[in-house]
Amino acid sequence: MIDDSETADDDKALALALQFEEYEDHLPPTKRRRTALQSKAEISDSDIPMSDLPDFGQVESELDLDIDDDRDKGLAEARAGKKAKKYEPVSLRKTRNIVKSELLDSDSELSDLDLSDSEDSFVATDDSKARGRKQRERIKLEKSHPTIKTMWKDLEATPVIKPVQAPQPESITRKLKSFQLQGLDWMTKQEKTHYKGGLLGDEMGMGKTIQAVSLIMSDYPAQQPTLVVVPPVALMQWTNEIKEYTDGKLKVLVYHGQNAKTKNMTVKQLHEYDVIMISYNSLESVYRKEVKGWSRGEDIVKAASAIHAIEFHRLILDEAHSIKSRTTGVAKACFALKGKYKWCLSGTPVQNRIGEFFSLLRFLEVRPFADYFCKSCSCSMLHWAVDKEHRCLACHHSSIEHVSVFNQELLNPLTESSDSKVRSAAMDKLHMITARIMLRRMKRDYVSSMELPPKEVIIHNEFFGDIERDFSSSIMSNTSRTFDTYVSRGVMLNNYANIFGLIMQMRQVANHPDLLLKKHAHEGQNVLVCNICDEPAEEAIRSKCKHDFCRACVKSFVRSVEDNQGEPDCPRCHIPLSIDFDQPEIEQDEEAVSKSSIINRIRMENWTSSTKIEMLVYDLWKLRSKKQTLKSIIFSQFTSMLQLVEWRLRRAGFNTVMLDGSMTPIQRQRSIDHFMNTPECEIFLVSLKAGGVALNLTEASRVFIIDPWWNPAAEWQSADRCHRIGQRRPCVITRLCIEDSVESRIVMLQEKKANMISGTINNDKVAMEKLTPEDMQFLFRGS
Repeated sequence: MIDDSETADDDKALALALQFEEYEDHLPPTKRRRTALQSKAEISDSDIPMSDLPDFGQVESELDLDIDDDRDKGLAEARAGKKAKKYEPVSLRKTRNIVKSELLDSDSELSDLDLSDSEDSFVATDDSKARGRKQRERIKLEKSHPTIKTMWKDLEATPVIKPVQAPQPESITRKLKSFQLQGLDWMTKQEKTHYKGGLLGDEMGMGKTIQAVSLIMSDYPAQQPTLVVVPPVALMQWTNEIKEYTDGKLKVLVYHGQNAKTKNMTVKQLHEYDVIMISYNSLESVYRKEVKGWSRGEDIVKAASAIHAIEFHRLILDEAHSIKSRTTGVAKACFALKGKYKWCLSGTPVQNRIGEFFSLLRFLEVRPFADYFCKSCSCSMLHWAVDKEHRCLACHHSSIEHVSVFNQELLNPLTESSDSKVRSAAMDKLHMITARIMLRRMKRDYVSSMELPPKEVIIHNEFFGDIERDFSSSIMSNTSRTFDTYVSRGVMLNNYANIFGLIMQMRQVANHPDLLLKKHAHEGQNVLVCNICDEPAEEAIRSKCKHDFCRACVKSFVRSVEDNQGEPDCPRCHIPLSIDFDQPEIEQDEEAVSKSSIINRIRMENWTSSTKIEMLVYDLWKLRSKKQTLKSIIFSQFTSMLQLVEWRLRRAGFNTVMLDGSMTPIQRQRSIDHFMNTPECEIFLVSLKAGGVALNLTEASRVFIIDPWWNPAAEWQSADRCHRIGQRRPCVITRLCIEDSVESRIVMLQEKKANMISGTINNDKVAMEKLTPEDMQFLFRGS
């Protein structure tokens, strides 16, 4: 029997904890709190017991807060475990960083973590009391916003557009497939609804580009230009395809924010074009200079963005999942665009978290599901922002009075509820939304109309030679011992950066020992080196602690840590890592990058090849022996490996060209053009980090993946570079694997993760780049 005094003490402790949570909502942000949260963005859903909560004294010290010490005592009593059966674990999806208000700058929008909903997610002692409180809050909200009562019925009454085959557009030079004509019909009808746009979510390789270009031509000429935002690697490809499909009728401008010709263009000058192409990085750059400015001596200079001053006829985001994190600069730059019609194109609308879909709804302005509502008045805002005191700029009520319908109705039930009926109901609601704004088709459903040739995936396995085996065994033994030490001491989660480095070593040694032995460039070379893969940084970005990374490497690292409830530290200086994934790429000196090549660090006259490289040479020679003019794409995650492969292949008589992340968009396009238009060029060496998406390379029909990765989705995307509309030859995807190395375990891990693809929001592949502790143990121990 539980003593009443203990019950009273525990209730007091919980009340104090809740009181502290409410108190912190009203705190003004401090510089230290802002820095702390920026390094811990995108917090995953997790339930942490009260015993794992930090002491208020520790929080007070970290945040420079002046808080009554009695709260430490109250929480300590709650931690003591009294009446443990009555208390449920505290859900800290929103409170793990303690200071929720840090999610906002003084003029920014609400982050992915809804402030008001964080109160709802705190599980109280009595479930009935919690339900009663939520019900009262709901009544209050519906009283201020009566339309919320009927929003799902209203949505259900909105007709779903069923596409039919449109006639072939006379203005398009290429004949569209039947399902593409259906897509065009759906898009033109969708623009006549109150949504005025939507999401074209066709699987990769089904021709989203030509459908979008056909839509542009459907009401040509328009009084205002169309803006198309694309990844940097796709800029020139989109431009060329627009010219090809329209026979040059559309006047196209490629807008570079750093280019002297375009950066000073006026709104009037931009109006002279039918289509303006811009990369996500350039768009973010011009937006940042307009909003925050840049340093010029001691002054902060701001520059108006002509791109953001125009109300475009149509906005099109290619690879729209690039804005999935809506608090990033890229997402905000897209939200700030003005246009009559808005479109998102993405083969993977949801990659990892269900919350990512909100960014697309926000850009498309799908209301009321993208709105924030005030519980105390009729205020409802799409672009919601607060002042320094965390009060709404529109109604001046506290931030905790505002709620997100998306969070309450969809995100929280899907990610926090243990009730399958609640989750199912939320999923049904989400499907109601997607049915009215998204058209999603898969290749497997249109095999005949796509006229795609067959695709075969094979694995070429070999074992190490004697010398390589000895070296590899030594490396794997050392890395395994280090990993076991982390596990035995219970500090694995605190050493994610080191463990990533160990896995990287095991993967590199499977390619060639020189990737480890010769990985450091000569001193004095002005080359940015990734602090995760130790390779010249591709699409280089820099952390706030001034360390450089490949954009893809650091994204994968941070997401793996955060998805396992860890806090990422910088792999180099080991302080909390704070980095903007969507910052513009740091430009590097071409000559310095070229000089840093691993070829310049090795005496190649005495160089010995590796088993992996000779496997590749053997497979390529077999293609030649059949007297076929077959072109091949070779993917690797390591630029140094591609350099070694290129050196070996050229001496074997193969004509090659390379694409990596250190190249400018113009250089990348020249490499692509050379491969596509030069019959003698047989081999395209491509960095998986730079060329795994947004490329159309149908001239090739063979793909070789040199080093397997634990994320199978990356390899699927690579295969789709050639197996897409326009391909006429059967495609063969060959995965090279060294059997007595970590690669055999990576292949097994891939198969395990590939089984996770069903049942997601878009019935598509979930992003599988994260590496769980269980995955790590399997890679090191094989069990």
